[in-house]
Amino acid sequence: MTTRRHFLGQMTVAVGGVFGAPTILRSAPEAPDLILRGGVIIDGLGRPRFQADLAITGDRITAIGRKLREQGAVEIDCRDRIVAPGFVDVHSHGDGTVFDDPNQESLIRQGVTTIIVGADGSSRAPAMDPDSDAPLTIAAVLERFDRVGPSTNIGTLVGLGSVRELVIGEADRPATPAELRRMVTLVERALADGALGTSSGLEYTPGAFAPLEELVALCTPLSERGLAYHTHMRNEDDALIEAVEEAIAVARGAKCGLQIAHLKTQGPRNWPKLDTVFERIGAARATGLDVAFDRYPYLAYHTGLTNLFPAWTRDGGMTRFFERIEDRATADRIRAEANEKAALIGGWENVQISRVSVAEDEVVVGQRLGSFAQQLSLDPYDVAVGLLRRNDGSVSMIGFAMSEENLEKILAHPQGMVASDGTAYAISGPARRGSPHPRGAGSFARVLGRYVRERKTLTLEQAVQKMTALPASRVGITSRGRLAIGAYADVVVFDADRVTDRADFRDPFQYAEGITATIVNGGLTFVDGGRGLRTGRALRG
Repeated sequence: MTTRRHFLGQMTVAVGGVFGAPTILRSAPEAPDLILRGGVIIDGLGRPRFQADLAITGDRITAIGRKLREQGAVEIDCRDRIVAPGFVDVHSHGDGTVFDDPNQESLIRQGVTTIIVGADGSSRAPAMDPDSDAPLTIAAVLERFDRVGPSTNIGTLVGLGSVRELVIGEADRPATPAELRRMVTLVERALADGALGTSSGLEYTPGAFAPLEELVALCTPLSERGLAYHTHMRNEDDALIEAVEEAIAVARGAKCGLQIAHLKTQGPRNWPKLDTVFERIGAARATGLDVAFDRYPYLAYHTGLTNLFPAWTRDGGMTRFFERIEDRATADRIRAEANEKAALIGGWENVQISRVSVAEDEVVVGQRLGSFAQQLSLDPYDVAVGLLRRNDGSVSMIGFAMSEENLEKILAHPQGMVASDGTAYAISGPARRGSPHPRGAGSFARVLGRYVRERKTLTLEQAVQKMTALPASRVGITSRGRLAIGAYADVVVFDADRVTDRADFRDPFQYAEGITATIVNGGLTFVDGGRGLRTGRALRG
């Protein structure tokens, strides 16, 4: 088995080969294991940058200062480079590929060292365990993450949609008192097992069937732990303001923090509502509520194609969905509501299919649904229904619906932070699937390149804070997301003049550029052009 010390010892050749002869200043067996020499430190806390060396021993930062006298087993020349905390993605779906490809290459190549999964109301546990009569637990999921040996750290929220599905199923009805007690117990167990908060996905079933009172009850256990409720709100377009008010009401009733996921205003007619959203958030914060939000740096979202259909059509699951599609009593209403939802974002041409589950439909992946339907001389709605039917509802889409001006306002807001809402993928191998949203390979590099260097929406210090200490604080992992003596050695080194995203909606399988090194728990996970150790671990609250 390759150890950290053995791997670092080999870096005299490996790192020098990447950066050129002067990169390795010294190589010696004494502690510290690694010293980053002469970089520009941005500590993640919003303070001004400064030049210093940074020493790492084991999995911790052990020294920060100018011209440290210690000699590291490996020393990397970081002159003309930024040294920052590794990026913390507080809203990720990166666990979707980790068991097939634990390298998580699209993440480590953009400096991500920690991902928080279990978002949008859907977590791997609690859920029925096919290998046991007892439900799968968060503790078991975290153990599985540790066993696979990921490149990044992985923490999880407990999804309230998953809790509801385990107890009630796909039915659109309130929980009975006994069911609600069981659901609260499941949330309490998940938090005790190490979950870092709760999440809801109120546009997805069965989470969409949860009333306010249920959400308050399930989030109340967060209060004593100082953790937050992370919500994909009930609506992000015409009923956006009401959805924000509901999210605030949950936090107020449960006496917990609130993290609004991927804050957006979908559809041009709703773009002017952002200032009202900010007013509601500001008013809530003025009363003492801890409210914040995150966003990815793109103007298109990613979701299931079923999300263009009203939630009531999915009451009872996909079998009932297709029955309603065919039922004369409901078919016309469903068609009208789905067409209206598509029109809200500019029509079916703004719907791009990103993934299907049956081979015969691969031809549509990466295509705009409007144009594809026109090629077939078919109505786009009928094409959408046909795709859903053949794939048993398992069709993903990208919707182009947001405003650049609003995106910049969200990123620049003091309570705004960066999150990808993306997957982990690779340009080859088992993690290359479909035509994913490019945010999984580009979000953090895109902020640094486009919104710091090019558009100057943020200063570099502000951007780093919004990608490190701020998101880390939302899930209680305050020993990460900052460069400080004693903090975990999750570090990214990058070239501020070169860092950029390359993935786009036509070709998402392109890695970010300008990242020199990614260090996770003291291990060199990525060094410009090559993977190193997989030193990530499961994070427990």
